[in-house]
Order: sequence, then structure tokens, then C-alpha cells
Amino acid sequence: MKVIVIGGGPAGMLAAISAKNEGNEVILLEKNNRLGKKLSITGKGRCNITSSLENMSDFIANTPGNGRFLYSAFQNFTNKDIIALLNIPTKNERGNRVFPVSDRAEDVVEALKRKLNGVDVRLLTPVKKIIVKDNVAIRVETDKEKILGDKIILATGGLSYPATGSTGDGLKLAKELGHTIIEPKPSLVALTASENSIDDCMELTGLTLKNVAIKVYVDNKKVYDDFGEMLFTHFGISGPIVLSASAHLVRTSMKNAKFEIDLKPGLTDEKLDNRILRDFEKYKNKEIKNSLQDLLPKSMIPVIIRKSNIDEDKKVNEITKAERENLVKNIKGFIVEVNGFRPIKEAIITAGGVSTKEINPKTMESKIVKNLYFAGEIIDVDAYTGGFNLQIAYSTGFTAGKN
Repeated sequence: MKVIVIGGGPAGMLAAISAKNEGNEVILLEKNNRLGKKLSITGKGRCNITSSLENMSDFIANTPGNGRFLYSAFQNFTNKDIIALLNIPTKNERGNRVFPVSDRAEDVVEALKRKLNGVDVRLLTPVKKIIVKDNVAIRVETDKEKILGDKIILATGGLSYPATGSTGDGLKLAKELGHTIIEPKPSLVALTASENSIDDCMELTGLTLKNVAIKVYVDNKKVYDDFGEMLFTHFGISGPIVLSASAHLVRTSMKNAKFEIDLKPGLTDEKLDNRILRDFEKYKNKEIKNSLQDLLPKSMIPVIIRKSNIDEDKKVNEITKAERENLVKNIKGFIVEVNGFRPIKEAIITAGGVSTKEINPKTMESKIVKNLYFAGEIIDVDAYTGGFNLQIAYSTGFTAGKN
């Protein structure tokens, strides 16, 4: 049987490897001049290959975008399977993240390319059209030729990082064939601050907060919480826990959305108050603006004092109990109101894509066009940071190729 795979990212390469291992003749078409272009820049060029979580059910729990659709795919090809397939030294880091020991994403790309031995790889070959006859996909048309195939797998990615080739070509092809496309939106992306918070964010630009806890609210209802690292920018907030939170917010109205940041999650309100009292005793003859450097990052001190409605030139021994309570409240619940997402071209992944209702979850075959399969980010599935989105690519690619 002849299998044509469109797209040379992780999903496409796994589909080609899997189809070849089933004894098929496989042609892999990639519009870039090399395979795995986007994969080679993931994780800031280090490539968070997958997660080391023990159970694949945990992967579903970390996939807010249609996670249950992936049950069969995750069972077919697990995190252990991709590590065995790559056969390169790996290491586990914070948050169950698995990286190559070399810290080089290029090593992951090369390991996948080695497994493509026997696959007819054609670079600089964008696909213009998929021809369907009697509701069966039969042919792929490129600028150069028409290629007949028994099975066709679309693995062209979403719309994030368009410079790497993710420009939505596959979504257009799928739509032309009658598929419902859930509107692509940015996910795992930085967030913009609203008018009430933008000045604070601009003042704190460049400040990274580690080991903080966040609660995210939409219209006073908590939609997400997390612990880890975040960053203030000139437009709002970013960093790992903010990116993961965006995967939830992309599915909400963003009405009155806000982050409540606990800068000292290890301390109760009472313990924090006692800590502040000790610092005040230590700096009792100084102004408050010069008394919090043991507790807070330097650039945050004036912002916290201002939010607590305290005169920054006030002496420590003049601070009232009510003002101290305000300090505790703002350190334990620093508010950043957010109103939107950075552009989709800056997103790590795309939420949206081909509707999962139109794809057989056991085989990845289209329910609309026979012999047409989907894999990877083109499908309306998306997960948090931590290697889960790449695992989706491997597992759906493997499943499409196998079937």
C-alpha cells in the first residue's frame, strides 16, 4: 500500500515511521528545506521531549483541549515508547520534563530522521490539493506532480510559529474537503494586562518570580491554579505558569479575568505578618521603602507599597496594623488583571483545528473522507507545557501511520 504523509514535523515523521514499519511504501512531503524545523526550536532549542509521568491518564488530565479524544492514541504510543524509539540519552528535570542530555533539540530531530530510513522524503514540496473521488482520498497534488496514494495523512501543524511553516495550509485543505475547523486561537501564549494593571507590569518588566502560586479567576470564578515561575513584560505577563493558564483562558470569555499571585505561598498570613514585624524591628529607623528588601525583589517593593496605600517615605515605626494587613494582603494576593492574548504567531501551540467529532479516535481516520487521516496540531487538541503537546504529536502520528 502507498501512504502519503503531508508534513515533516514530529507528527508527520512518526506517521511515516509507523506506516513504514507496517510494510507500506511511504512518501513524506515537507514544504520546508528540512524536516523538524519547528521541533528544532522547541524548549528554547533544548526540546522538552515528553513528560515522565507514569500513567497516560495523567497526560489526558494535562490536556484541557479534548483530552479524552486521545485515550486510544496515548495507549498506542506512550512516553516510554518515544524515548525507546529515539534511543538517545535523556534526563528528567523539574515538573517531570524529559530533555535530551545534550540539551540539543537538533539531536531529537536527527534521531527521528534516522528512523525514516526507507521513507521517500521530498523536501520543498508544498501540497496544493487533495483529490477525493466517491468520498475516498486518492491523490495529492503539488506544484511539481500528482501523486496517487492509498492512504493520505495530514500532519501540517497549526498556526503557531508561522516562520517554521505552520501557516494553516492543512486546515485549508481539510476545510476544502468538508471538515469543520474549530477557529484556531493562540494557546500556551503570553497574556496582555488590562488598563488597571498595565502600569504595574511595565514597571516590573523583566522581573522573574520563582516558586509563586497563582489562582486565575474569570468573572470571580476560579478556573485554574498553579505553582512555579512567571515573568512580567512590557505588555503583561508570561512564563511557564502563565502559558499553561492561557490554555484555560482560551476557552473562556476572559470577562473580568485576573491573576491572584501569592508571592510567599510557603507562609500563612500570620507567619508572613510575623516575618514583616521582624524585618520592621531590624530596620526600625528606616522608611518602609528601605525595609522590605529581605522579603521582596527590589523592583516589587514600590509597587507593593503603592498597592497597599502606604506612603513610601513613612518610617517603619509609624506603620499601623491596618497598613501591615494591607501589605500581607498584597504580598499573598498580588492582582494582575488580563484582557487578552499575544498574537497567534507568538503562541507555542494552536488551540482549535479539525473537529475531533469528525475523526475516529481509534485510527485518526476522517469520518467524512475515507482513507484520509489526521495527526498532531492540525487536530483540535492542545495541552499544558511540559512535553504533553509533543506526546500528542507522536501518539496521533503513530496511530495514523499504523492504521
